[in-house]
This record gives sequence, structure tokens and C-alpha cells, in this order.
Amino acid sequence: MDIPQDIPDDIAGQLIAAAREAREFAHAPYSGFRVGAALLAKDGAIFTGCNVENSSYSLTCCAERNAVFAAVGEGRRDFIAIAIVADGEAVPPCGACRQVLSEFAPDISVILLDRHEQHRILTLTNLLPEPFSARYLKD
Repeated sequence: MDIPQDIPDDIAGQLIAAAREAREFAHAPYSGFRVGAALLAKDGAIFTGCNVENSSYSLTCCAERNAVFAAVGEGRRDFIAIAIVADGEAVPPCGACRQVLSEFAPDISVILLDRHEQHRILTLTNLLPEPFSARYLKD
């Protein structure tokens, strides 16, 4: 599936709906801040994730990374877009999630939904202009 950088509204809508549904499964007993993410693979498959908090806060995992890990666990490595739906305002991915996304899709489109049900699309390149990458690990 080859989708342009400007994600069509119907595809964005599907991803937002999937992210919204994933948010319902979030485990956020400490912060109460639920997040859902839906990741679109190049072949058209959609993988979702929700944030999972832990009483040992550093062990918490964000929705975006959980979606990526689910996709990788199913053999996918090429991604086109990710939608993120949180409680409240539009929330971009944290730094750790940006780095993980850049490992697989440095130019991925990031769809953010605000409390007024309006979405905007950013690129990961704008959010993380100079990620650490494998090129730094090679001689």
C-alpha cells in the first residue's frame, strides 16, 4: 500500500478510530492519562497499542511503542503513519517513542487528534530532525 505523506482523510479517520478504541484498553491507574495509538504498515495492516503504566514508573510503556512492538512481533518493519489519541489535547509522541519510530520509519506521518475532534498531520522528521541511527554504529 503506497500512501502519500499527506494522509487521505478516510485513512486518517480509520487510524484515529483504531487509536481511540485502543485507548480504552490503557492501563493508567496512576496518571489517569490514557493514550491509544494505531500504526499503519506499508501493506495496509493496522497495529494498535495503548499505554501501560506500572507502579515502578520507569517500567511504563507508551502506546506508540506498544503499537510498534506489536507490528514488529508480526513481522512488519515498514510503516506509513501513526495516529495518537489521548485524553484531552493533541499529544505528540515522547522522545523515546520518536526514537523508536525513527528506527523503522524516519519519515512517518504522525496524526494527532485534539479535543475538538480535529486532526493535524506532522512528520516525524519535523518532530525528531536528527535521530540517533545505525549510521553512527558503523565504521
